[in-house]
Amino acid sequence: MPTEIKIPALGESIVSGLISKWHKADGDAVNPGDILITLETDKVAQEIAADVSGILRIKVKEGEDVAVGAVVGLIEEGVVPVAKAEGNQVEKTLADIPSKAVVLAAPAAAASVSATPSPTVAVTAPAVQQQFELRTSRKRLSPLRKRIAEQLVSAQRSAAILSTFNECDMSAVMSLRKQLQDDFVKKHGVKLGFMSFFVKAVVEALKAVPQVNVRLDGDEIITNHFFDIGVAVGTERGLIVPVLRDCDGKSFADIERDIVGYATRAKDGKINLDDLTGGVFTISNGGVYGSLLSTPILNPPQSGILGLHSIKERPIAENGQVVIRPM
Repeated sequence: MPTEIKIPALGESIVSGLISKWHKADGDAVNPGDILITLETDKVAQEIAADVSGILRIKVKEGEDVAVGAVVGLIEEGVVPVAKAEGNQVEKTLADIPSKAVVLAAPAAAASVSATPSPTVAVTAPAVQQQFELRTSRKRLSPLRKRIAEQLVSAQRSAAILSTFNECDMSAVMSLRKQLQDDFVKKHGVKLGFMSFFVKAVVEALKAVPQVNVRLDGDEIITNHFFDIGVAVGTERGLIVPVLRDCDGKSFADIERDIVGYATRAKDGKINLDDLTGGVFTISNGGVYGSLLSTPILNPPQSGILGLHSIKERPIAENGQVVIRPM
């Protein structure tokens, strides 16, 4: 009896997802552990693997929304795949050519034989539409990107957002990193980046001004007495914000390892729903894209977000003198 491939439970609030990719084709042989599907939801992307060996039979195509528990394919156990015949290469080549292309080519071919001029073809509205479609492409929004858009628009509409700009001289931090980098890498196996400095700075700021470490719940303000800091990470699937837990008790090395781990898992599409929940404040680093200034949007229900930007050498006044500093 074939084994059904079902969409598993993905989290308390997730009831459906989108099949963004089948990693195997219909009729392929699969083995236990082979990745079959990348399923995207409004929060995370999850991979679904084969449980048994056999031949894959796909029931739901890529790009389709599916509910939790839905059967999207079968694995026929004990079936030996049959190699497909290549067939006549000429027939295969002709079959691959769209019928419209063959029709358009026919007058030119006839002209070369009979030397009779081909009739003028009028340009019609469908032809113009076809030309337009050849120059554009259309792709459905993934659940994650749709959710990101909804979150950002919701925050802009429902929150009283204030942006304030400050700059700091990074000379001391850069000098300290350069001084400690080699020993830090040897001891901890990761580089000492700027992000750990800013995460620690945010923790100290939230301790100093606890009114910022809050979230709104209806007509009540809930004060957080912990320091779980979200770090925005850009991926091919969209922007996600994994959360660094209990940053007040972590060392710089712990924070750097967590960031590297999240970046790797985000790239591989292995971020879990639990990794994205429970943050109290977010840091977004637009400097990696060359941004000098920006106004990052709040990550609801948080009350604050820190935007980091490019470090640029600029002339500033220092003790009555104009000096160049990395700002």
